[in-house]
Amino acid sequence: MSSKIKVALAGAGAFGIKHLDGIRNIADVEVVSLISRDLDKTQEVASKYGIGHVTTELADSLARPEVDAVILCTPTQMHASQTLACLKAGKHVQVEIPLCDVLQDGEEVVELAARSGKVAMCGHTRRFNPSHQWVHRKIAAGELNVQQMDVQTYFFRRSNMNALGQPRSWTDHLLWHHAAHTVDLFAWQAQSPIVQAHALQGPIHPQLGIAMDMSIQLKAANGAICTLSLSFNNDGPLGTFFRYIGDSGTYIARYDDLFNGKEEKIDVNQVDVSMNGIELQDREFFAAIREGREPNASVAQVLPCYQVLHQLEQQLKNG
Repeated sequence: MSSKIKVALAGAGAFGIKHLDGIRNIADVEVVSLISRDLDKTQEVASKYGIGHVTTELADSLARPEVDAVILCTPTQMHASQTLACLKAGKHVQVEIPLCDVLQDGEEVVELAARSGKVAMCGHTRRFNPSHQWVHRKIAAGELNVQQMDVQTYFFRRSNMNALGQPRSWTDHLLWHHAAHTVDLFAWQAQSPIVQAHALQGPIHPQLGIAMDMSIQLKAANGAICTLSLSFNNDGPLGTFFRYIGDSGTYIARYDDLFNGKEEKIDVNQVDVSMNGIELQDREFFAAIREGREPNASVAQVLPCYQVLHQLEQQLKNG
């Protein structure tokens, strides 16, 4: 590998563009190949970001010897198989959340990653957002223990649209995608594995075939609990809002803004080199490649989250 890490990025949609914007701020990293379904739209994005190679096939990019690493921002159902393809091609890989939507596929990824010696990471962005990092550092310093997390993940998405308001070719999922953020974050912040998990879901959408509302309860081995409410039906404030209730304080995270329990804002601007969680996530990926180490949010570290999601899915299927 040259001094510059050369990257192929798959998926030129909303999240792919977030990664491209973040990578612009990272030294000695260059996106050299862009992969997406619509060649004309992909070429348009590539021209904007100065990317020389464009294709509709991931295999084309994996065959290019100059490509060191791949970032996958493709539909959920492709994540595990494409991650395996990247590792088999000898490339480092970061796959956007979720790692998989079938546990067995995620386990296969973790096994191959361990054998490959390549960096394999999943985009659990909440680990990198400065607001959550601030809380995590307080926990790591022994200044706070999480007793309870109360989390709301709310969207108004009654048709199949992406974050840019454009039609999707695939269906999003409250459990395997959006709950994954909180399930992983809860175990990471509690510093204790999840030992109990329960879920309820609302009616199945007649066209999309998914539950539009869901409630999840979690308990960690150390006794900490988490309550998560998710909805695609919420016509109000959108996004995910986290309330940490600890033994020495209460903190409320709204994306990159952090407040104490009295709604007094906490300055998190100096927590890291950027306020952009996606950029910080990418910085960790590239640093792990350069340093030959396991990254924060490696596929092995986040696999327990998907084991919990699998357990919850089985509960929901069995009624």
